[in-house]
Amino acid sequence: MRFELIEHRKTKVIFCYFEYDPKTLEAFKKSYPQAKWSRLKSAWVLPDTVLYRKRFNIPLPEMGDQILPALFDVNRREFIKFRNALQQKAFSPNTVRLYLYEFAQLLILLKNHPVQNLTSDRLNSYFLYCIKTLKHSESHVYSRMNAVKSYFSLVCKRAEIFDLVIRPKATKKLPKVLSTIEVKKLFLATDNLKHLLILKIAYGMGLRVSEIINLQLTHIDIDRMQVLIACGKGKKDRYVNFPQSLTPLFYDYLKMYQPNKYLFEGQFDDQYTVRSAQAVFQKAMIKAGVSKTVGIHGLRHSYATHLLEAGTDMVFIQKLLGHSQMKTTEIYAKVSNRIISQVKSPLDSIT
Repeated sequence: MRFELIEHRKTKVIFCYFEYDPKTLEAFKKSYPQAKWSRLKSAWVLPDTVLYRKRFNIPLPEMGDQILPALFDVNRREFIKFRNALQQKAFSPNTVRLYLYEFAQLLILLKNHPVQNLTSDRLNSYFLYCIKTLKHSESHVYSRMNAVKSYFSLVCKRAEIFDLVIRPKATKKLPKVLSTIEVKKLFLATDNLKHLLILKIAYGMGLRVSEIINLQLTHIDIDRMQVLIACGKGKKDRYVNFPQSLTPLFYDYLKMYQPNKYLFEGQFDDQYTVRSAQAVFQKAMIKAGVSKTVGIHGLRHSYATHLLEAGTDMVFIQKLLGHSQMKTTEIYAKVSNRIISQVKSPLDSIT
């Protein structure tokens, strides 16, 4: 079987060529139901996706390549320099992807004006435009500022240009938390074994969704009831406890799904995706009738809050969550009901 990456009708697709054989054809169509036959090319056509590229050993595109055609030459070169600097700095793929996208929005607007020649005043005008015209939130503008600042710091060696850039006042939002009753409802509403294990691990270990999908079988030590969270946020390793009550479900899952490398695998034994895990949570929320606007990360927040309310020392919670600074963990004290519930309103003493 031979594979070829071609632009077909202004869209990149993968052409699959193989000699006709009824058994081969049947197996191919069963494995790739999305495939369509092209009479012109006498080949089967599949969409150009990361999944199929990995499956067929086709080199993956460079991050940000899809943006390059929208940039003028003078700024295209700066975009590539920035990409190289981010990769050399070994930032996480998510950070690289985010920074490149946010930086590209400035470059598209600049057209053929060299980005490296911008002044603090021009940058202030641009970020004001993002707030007033584009109606971006404070957090979005912060993200874009961080991306542009990284470019001037890493590529231009002009970090001082941001000394005069005005940052919007950040909104201090508290984490959204589910009650223990709502968490139980989620579990009861989830029939699928894999989905239930995902949700129970998210809550029972307080993991980020990226940490859940990165879990490998070798990371789980049932004898010691510990799980290694390898290369978590900030590229830090840490250990978390494996909940005793999760053991039967864990073994039932292994018996039914028989994963090879990752604990949670999708089609073709590939790593489960963040979107799939998020969809599992949202489906469970709807089915359980829980109407709070919260994502799967809310299970991590709930884990930390419920530990604090149960009397767990803040230092241990910090270590379990993998926070670098205590002030990040302390935000759960503002959510916890343990202390606040003990304060009585003066209304209660006069009625």
